[in-house]
Amino acid sequence: MSQPRPRIACVSYLNSRPLVEGLDQDPSIELFYDVPARLIHRMTTGLADVALLPVIDLLRINNPQIIESSGIGCDGATLTVRLFSRSPLEETRRVAVDPDSHTSVVLSKIIFQKRFGLIPDYVALKDANQSPRETLLLIGDKVICDQPRDMPFQLDLGQAWKELTGLPFVFAIWAARENFVLGEVPQKLLDAKTLGLSHIDAIIRDHALPRGWPADIARQYLTQFLNYNIGPKQLQAIALFHQFARDIDAV
Repeated sequence: MSQPRPRIACVSYLNSRPLVEGLDQDPSIELFYDVPARLIHRMTTGLADVALLPVIDLLRINNPQIIESSGIGCDGATLTVRLFSRSPLEETRRVAVDPDSHTSVVLSKIIFQKRFGLIPDYVALKDANQSPRETLLLIGDKVICDQPRDMPFQLDLGQAWKELTGLPFVFAIWAARENFVLGEVPQKLLDAKTLGLSHIDAIIRDHALPRGWPADIARQYLTQFLNYNIGPKQLQAIALFHQFARDIDAV
């Protein structure tokens, strides 16, 4: 009796495209997309076997199997995970957050507490009231294509983490459900990354330009700002992020 096709869930942003190049043409797997915050639901309800899981959600799922084939990270600025405010960030009293990313929200709480000594209130972006001491947390394509124009005080959270810890940061990593038989999945994910990084121009043409990205910024983003490899420093950074998240009761 043949094994069912692995169901692989990936985030629906430009930054994930180099990690899944060619997988949609592989008949041995089922690939689908969602926003980062919904991937844990797919995993915990059995709708996905493997997901590019936000790293904070590794603490919210039973015994996930980490797949070190690839992930989405940075070693400094990210370009697309940023705080925006009309006032200096140290005056922030309230943060309106993009609900798409669990990891970025927790990262922002860590940065506010450890860098600014602040514990601001958090609300959904839809409830933003544009008060002077309100800061917005935006992630993904919208930071480039729909950036606020009247908020001169900004902070890239990847850069803030690097300055705080000296480490890279990992936003998402491949993980599988407990007891799922990985089989060829890790190698397929590694091969997809290798293929994707050799097809950056095609990814920009097919996925960045239609979303409104300028080609030069998309190329810089995918090849310079982002890091898709998972090694000892990335695993150390994930462990430290988890420790900080526990310290501030953000899990």
